[in-house]
Amino acid sequence: MNPTLEILDRRQSTRVYTPTPITDAEKNAILSATFRAPTGGNMMLYTIIDVVDQALKDRLVVTCDDQSFIAKAPWVLVFVAHFQKWVDLFEYADVASIADGGQPRKPGVGDLMLACSDALIAAQSAVIAAESLGIGSCYIGDILENAEEHIAMFDLPPHTLPIAMLCFGRAAAERPRVPRHTAYMVHTDRYQRLTESDLAGVLAELEAEYTPHGHKPPVANYGQAIYQRKYASDFMAEMNRSVEVWLERWQGR
Repeated sequence: MNPTLEILDRRQSTRVYTPTPITDAEKNAILSATFRAPTGGNMMLYTIIDVVDQALKDRLVVTCDDQSFIAKAPWVLVFVAHFQKWVDLFEYADVASIADGGQPRKPGVGDLMLACSDALIAAQSAVIAAESLGIGSCYIGDILENAEEHIAMFDLPPHTLPIAMLCFGRAAAERPRVPRHTAYMVHTDRYQRLTESDLAGVLAELEAEYTPHGHKPPVANYGQAIYQRKYASDFMAEMNRSVEVWLERWQGR
């Protein structure tokens, strides 16, 4: 292994932090690395909101499924996929004078997917940059939930979507790495759907490797545990509802 591969190999989610603050120099180094992330057409289709106000952090604990460590994180960043900047720039640049029918097109779902890619690639660059400085992190996907409140909280314009939130801080204690099940992850040339035998093996291996969130019976197997804890959960129902709101706003419906 080289140092970069070692950083990638040791990374894990960090939810308990020491009180040691992250210095301005460390933040600037992480952001500098973040801004070097690949971006579609060099358009930088994301905005980063640095959450400093403790009252906002405290509220995010509630709106993001009661995850109390958010309030204690030394540094919290929200990565917002957005096209609003370019909508405004296009208007300022008078693209209506060159657009078909004099009407510039509005951002569509393809633009949204590209912006989400930009924002997530940038977020992961921040994660690895922080890890290289001994600073842990944790993704909070629940920022997609409670759309109406998060719109108001961050004053988000129409063509935006908070795709991820990251909490940063130095780990207060070491914890064992969560294993990753990599069987069947790479397919050659074409997607290959798993057979019943493959699926049985995957479930058995997953259950032997990792019990999700300490989940125990009455569920019969790992698949049922994940279905109950994640897929059919109340928070996923809310996330799906809110994502519909985000999509409707993005498309101006």
